[in-house]
Amino acid sequence: MKKTLILIIIITLPLLVGFGLGYGIGHRSFTPKDGDSFNLDDQLTTTASYTQVRDDSLGESISQGRQNAITKAVGFASPAVVGINVIEVREYRYQNPWSRMFGDDPFFRQFFGDKTYRQEVKGLGSGFIISPDGYILTNDHVAGNASKITITLTNKEKYEAELIGTDLVSDISLLKINGKDLPYIKLGNSDDVIIGEWVIAMGNPFGLFEISDKPTVTVGVVSATGMNLNAEGGRIYRGMIQTDAAINQGNSGGPLLNSAGEVIGVNAVIYTPNQGNIGLGFAIPINRVKDIVAELKRSGKIERNFWTGLEVQTVDARVARYFDLDKAEGVIVTDVKRRSPADESGFKPGDIIVEVNGEKIANENAIVSIVRSSRAGDVLKMKIIRDKKIFNLRKKINSKPGSTLRYSPVKRRRSLVLFQKMQLKSSEKKQNLM
Repeated sequence: MKKTLILIIIITLPLLVGFGLGYGIGHRSFTPKDGDSFNLDDQLTTTASYTQVRDDSLGESISQGRQNAITKAVGFASPAVVGINVIEVREYRYQNPWSRMFGDDPFFRQFFGDKTYRQEVKGLGSGFIISPDGYILTNDHVAGNASKITITLTNKEKYEAELIGTDLVSDISLLKINGKDLPYIKLGNSDDVIIGEWVIAMGNPFGLFEISDKPTVTVGVVSATGMNLNAEGGRIYRGMIQTDAAINQGNSGGPLLNSAGEVIGVNAVIYTPNQGNIGLGFAIPINRVKDIVAELKRSGKIERNFWTGLEVQTVDARVARYFDLDKAEGVIVTDVKRRSPADESGFKPGDIIVEVNGEKIANENAIVSIVRSSRAGDVLKMKIIRDKKIFNLRKKINSKPGSTLRYSPVKRRRSLVLFQKMQLKSSEKKQNLM
């Protein structure tokens, strides 16, 4: 009995001590002392403060996640993108219906001949500042023929711009406004563009710049490089950068940026079979534009008053069989003008040009585009086939006709005999390369 009682005490004593300690601690934690009061609002405020700190931290994290290379590039470049409004005077011809009655009689033509009239036409486009003193790049088809050019900046300031120079062939115009410490965009390197990398197109589509004083931003990737498009209105688009970033009417002349915020191209051409964007936009590579800008600054124009003295035509199946070619590719030289640059360089009628500056020549349109987009002083490296052998010739684009070298009449007669045998001069259309 005595042992049982001792055992019960040993078991219950720790339980009683633990209960007593827990009761005291619990009441000390939640029961205020004399003169104190428990404020639920303070507790809720403390909890709310903790929640706010947590939410602020989460918001900052989300914000940092949204701030990426694209948004940073847009923020950096936006102030330098401008809206361009132009007034162009165009000349239209009106056909007098009475002129048909008198045919081409010179007497009646002075009274009933066709009439011409001029009309002011408004247009718009995009551009971007490339220097803090106000030089602006855009397209020739935006501002090349303008009589008045108004530039709108993102700070709503407007300037009358001067046309420093323009080039129809490359579709580039250089403008200038009077300003100091203006925001500008750095020109990048279009030779290291990577297919598939992110790009940003900025500009003034449909005049939306005037509404918000901010350029419109579209994002896509580089779809292809080195794209050669058909010449249009004397403009030649070669080696273009293709992108699926949406480019619409009014985007012409705006910058195409890489994710570092550098200009890699000038937006110029879109394919719109349904009058809307289908993901086929093209930009002029900025490395080509740099040389154009330097010459426009220096002289206000690009010297393209040159000639080659070559006449060519596309190699067809008949010519390919005659020269025992594997395929009908390239162009054949049908004539070489005496004392011309081509004559100096050693070209002969019958030469087949298959490559120019490392680019394969498929037809006469390809070589015409290359030659006409060249400038005086450029050297063209041509690979030709002559007598079933491959030769490399260099032809310099001269700004003025003239030569100190001539071919002998014997060589000339031999060339003519060759083409009489081939019957090319009498039946085939030839393309003059200027």
